[in-house]
Amino acid sequence: MRDGSTTTRREFLLDAAATSVAFGALAADLSAAARSAEVDVLASQQPAATGLPTRVLGRTGERVSILCLGGWHIGSVKDPSEAIRIMHAAVDEGMTFFDNCWDYHDGGSEEVMGRALADGRRGKVFLMTKNCERDYAGSMKCLDDSLRRLRTDRIDLWQFHEIIYDNDPDWVFEKGGLKAALEAKKAGKVRHIGFTGHKDPRIHLSMLAKPFDWDACQFPVNALDVHYRSFQKQVLPVCLKNKVGVIGMKGFGGGNGIARGAGLSVEEAYRYALSQPVASQVVGMTTLEQLKQNVALARDFKPLSNSEQNALVEKVRPFATDGRFEHFKSTQNFDGPVHRRQHGFQT
Repeated sequence: MRDGSTTTRREFLLDAAATSVAFGALAADLSAAARSAEVDVLASQQPAATGLPTRVLGRTGERVSILCLGGWHIGSVKDPSEAIRIMHAAVDEGMTFFDNCWDYHDGGSEEVMGRALADGRRGKVFLMTKNCERDYAGSMKCLDDSLRRLRTDRIDLWQFHEIIYDNDPDWVFEKGGLKAALEAKKAGKVRHIGFTGHKDPRIHLSMLAKPFDWDACQFPVNALDVHYRSFQKQVLPVCLKNKVGVIGMKGFGGGNGIARGAGLSVEEAYRYALSQPVASQVVGMTTLEQLKQNVALARDFKPLSNSEQNALVEKVRPFATDGRFEHFKSTQNFDGPVHRRQHGFQT
């Protein structure tokens, strides 16, 4: 495959990989092993005969579409029939990585997704949902509920949700959550195990330092993140070095497109995110029109050049260094009610 000149696809992707570490500290922090892994992630991208390009999800070896359908947003669609139409169209277009969580819309997101996949499309989807509990019994209940709502006998990726408080990593191990996940995997109910969070890179690093080889890790990946409590600078290299599959989220900044307030368009924001060594980027969609726009962007995706990435990073610098848009890092406003209650905070 050629890029229009005499450059080979491998050379093109090596250059693209270099662009995603072009800015300062991230490039300096990456070890040789992490840099090599970053190249591997981007080089693993393959176009599909029909559908979206895919990349490999870390050590799992699984191929996932480079865009992942966001579970919270699909559960917010008021008409369940419309939500199902969006999901059917997503699968048919090649967006075959689906995100969800036990507590999204009090289980409503899992319920409607289960209905959408019950028509035979389940076998075409790499299905991820999340466990909100930290203890053994609660985790097992979460799993049973999710399997029932999603109308499936297995979860392809089960992630511990919102590891956002300092003691969450300890709780997952000490209270039996990981024990439950391992038993579920042995029973064939769960295939791969990971965790998510959006609050502080330091907490993610604590989780990654635990004595367990995580299959996947999900965190914010966007141009603003580079400047404030950066997951890309601190967590991404560790994941790459240890073959942990990276799933990006909040590519448009989270909330109601807060990256727009920093002057980024949807296309700029998601092209930036996909130029990083993520296996997939979770995207929230509530209409068929949004789905079509995102599919078009991903189907023709080419990594941003070095100068293009630097320009976007510098464009948001005046608005990003103090975290004014990334409230999910500095406040409890984005913390889920389940997790607030676990830690004794009001909901």
